[in-house]
Amino acid sequence: MKSMFMQMVIQYMRNRRYAKCTIELYCRWIVSYIRFNKSPHPAEMGNKEVELFLSYLVNTKDVAPAPQASAPNALAFLYIVFTNTASNYPSLA
Repeated sequence: MKSMFMQMVIQYMRNRRYAKCTIELYCRWIVSYIRFNKSPHPAEMGNKEVELFLSYLVNTKDVAPAPQASAPNALAFLYIVFTNTASNYPSLA
């Protein structure tokens, strides 16, 4: 069962008619990001956690370039669109 937070993210995206594959992809990246940071609420995390996660994907996981591009998009959605905390997203701080 998905957490209440992830259910809210999914519902938000469905209400705005995001494509099903976009919803699934963004949710996978958001869950991966939260698990990587040992499960705090995204509002409690900031620039440092986002940068560590993206660095981890590139340097440790050897993620291919296409998925590397989708991870920042999912995190940008999470912080800028969904939680309205753009200051937690590194490129906007």
